[in-house]
Amino acid sequence: MQHWFNYPTNVDPVAIHIGRWGVHWYGIAYLLGFVAVYLWMSRPDGRRRLGLTKEQIQDFLFYALVGVLIGGRTFFVINDIISKHDLSSYTSNPINFIAVWNGGMAFHGGLVGVIIAIWLFVRKHPGLKYMVLADEVVVLLPIGITLTRIVNFINDELWGDVCNPDRPWCMLPNRPGDADVWGTAYRHPAQLYEAVLDILTLPILLLIYRRRPPDGVVGWSWFTMYGITRSIAEIWRHADFTWHGITGGQLYALPMIPIGIFGIIYCTRRGRRTDVTEATASAA
Repeated sequence: MQHWFNYPTNVDPVAIHIGRWGVHWYGIAYLLGFVAVYLWMSRPDGRRRLGLTKEQIQDFLFYALVGVLIGGRTFFVINDIISKHDLSSYTSNPINFIAVWNGGMAFHGGLVGVIIAIWLFVRKHPGLKYMVLADEVVVLLPIGITLTRIVNFINDELWGDVCNPDRPWCMLPNRPGDADVWGTAYRHPAQLYEAVLDILTLPILLLIYRRRPPDGVVGWSWFTMYGITRSIAEIWRHADFTWHGITGGQLYALPMIPIGIFGIIYCTRRGRRTDVTEATASAA
């Protein structure tokens, strides 16, 4: 079988080396994702709809960042312990519980963290509606998710199952000397499959947003589409654990589809649309 692509083993997971320290591609992907969300939310129409200043939007993004880090790391540790049955690696070295610099973030945990962060921020700003904030947050979110999946590829992680039967677009993972991690068989580049699926949701979200739907429809549309794209990507992604043929990722993603559809229907029937929110003041 002649394969079309080779895994680029010469790509360093650390983008920039500064002495003993380094800036990882992960950090750059997260930064660009947050910048994209900030630029969207801080445009004039976005600020009018939210009733927030640029400084208040920056404040919200700090809430969101904390939510992503705590939620993402917590879910990763739980999943890692469940799949590897190895709690001792954390209890023997407790710093591993928070060692995000070594990689290891669970998307759905980060999502839960952001959902809580939005709730806390809305409580701090009377007059700001939860669904309006959620609508503005998700529009460019696919950019950040797509960049993160590309970084998963760069970092030689989250590969798919062995290609059986083989396919010309499959790749041989592993950096030199790491064959014990993924074996010596060609695998589906599931990270790139998911990156493509995620970025395809961006024009759909922009189209829905431009139609000025009721509050919450854009947010629930993203929620539904991510459930669909993640469930599809999991078909090829190597699963840490399965339950009755359903992967761990699908256990989280599949329920998002009916929940999201219900949310879209509810918000559409409610029919409330917010275009301008009075400037909100921080609650004391």
